Amino acid sequence: MAVINGLEWTFDTVASQYDKMRPGYVPELYERLFSYAPIGPESNVVEVGSGAGQATAPVLRTGCRLTSVEYGERFAALLREKFAEYPSFSVINGRFEETEFEPDSCDLVFSASAFHWIPEQVGYEKVYAMLKKGGAFARFANHPNPDRGRPELAKEIQSLYDEYYYTYHKNKTRDFREFTEETAKEQAMLAEKYGYCDIQYATFQRERVFTAKEYTELLGTYSDHIAIGETARNSFFSKIEQAINEHGGVITIYDFIDMQLARK
Repeated sequence: MAVINGLEWTFDTVASQYDKMRPGYVPELYERLFSYAPIGPESNVVEVGSGAGQATAPVLRTGCRLTSVEYGERFAALLREKFAEYPSFSVINGRFEETEFEPDSCDLVFSASAFHWIPEQVGYEKVYAMLKKGGAFARFANHPNPDRGRPELAKEIQSLYDEYYYTYHKNKTRDFREFTEETAKEQAMLAEKYGYCDIQYATFQRERVFTAKEYTELLGTYSDHIAIGETARNSFFSKIEQAINEHGGVITIYDFIDMQLARK
């Protein structure tokens, strides 16, 4: 999905729906993460932009001390309630850029589908300062790709984006480009500019199947879709649901998950 600066606030308006509809990450991702950065009860970890905690639980289960930095007030409250059983978990409600941390204090800083909201130089330099020598930074994200098995449905949905989405955002229609291994590698190497070493990346894939209603509920958790005026958005989503129902009643999304790892 597109990232449009200035829309960070939108997620907090749909915190419960976001918690319900946004996916977590595959077990293989955490296996790779913890192999690269082993953590346990003595580890100090910070998560940047936890959202509804889609990536939080597997890290908490290591027994580490985990501090979540979350901009949304509703998300912060949801996180405190959701992970109340973990005494080593805390939430800072604020922007990561404006939150102060002790230098050289973190064993791991990670961010799941959130770090792109932070200006690149600010984010990488701040994380580097936070990490202990040898500490790790991990950023990962899920990239949903269109239904490959139903090209006519994909084409029809694209025409609805032309009619509603691009009209609202005043963007020209653009060809969709899938996230690739090469893109993941390029993303990983950004860390080199900021002094990180031992840079690695990994990619994972999965499929998710949605009914028409489930799919528009998912779309309703994306910032650029939330920003569309309610009347137009309702019409947009209704027509997407109609298109899906006319093409078998379900839509398959092909997720490409990328993870970048770097060390101080």
